[in-house]
Amino acid sequence: MTTERNAEPVYSDRIFTVPNVLSVIRLIGVPVFLWLLLVEKADGWAFTLLVLSGITDWLDGKLARLLDQSSRLGALLDPLVDRLYLLATLGGFLIRGILPWWVVLILVGRDAILTVTLGIYKRRDLPPPDVIYLGKAATFALMSALPWLLAGQMDWAAAGFGRAFGGAFLVWGTAVYVWTGILYVGKAVAVARAIPPAGPSDTARATP
Repeated sequence: MTTERNAEPVYSDRIFTVPNVLSVIRLIGVPVFLWLLLVEKADGWAFTLLVLSGITDWLDGKLARLLDQSSRLGALLDPLVDRLYLLATLGGFLIRGILPWWVVLILVGRDAILTVTLGIYKRRDLPPPDVIYLGKAATFALMSALPWLLAGQMDWAAAGFGRAFGGAFLVWGTAVYVWTGILYVGKAVAVARAIPPAGPSDTARATP
């Protein structure tokens, strides 16, 4: 038991940390990105903001480990902002006609299904499943594809390269994203078959 507890990540209750400030800045950038993309049609600035978001996403995780500033707020905020950026970008690209509706449906539907499967773990007083790192690679591929697809809409010499490069990353990222989604669902089904839901007495004991 002691070994298992020591293996769990240690999060502080601190709020004002460098990684959290970066996450909040990224969060503020979501509506700004949509405004640039859909209202101003300033694709160059929207592209820059997407790239900066990706850099700060990598940076806040790195700094959290480097400065020993991992926090409970950061553990919630960072993946939330990632999902918001992905959903905002997919929605904006759908409206602009940069992405077909069925690609957006596949990506959003995958996340919606996995959100439902979390109920299986919650009803058994279990933590969410461990992260599949291949899924992180798929998310990285998608977040790399989207800026290049946007770059392909701009009037510049590398527009053709942007469309081809972004399209290749989109195909690869979508395929792996769906595959890891199937793996997560398989994990949830295995848990549902092997472990019965927690009864009222179990829940009462688990509640501090």
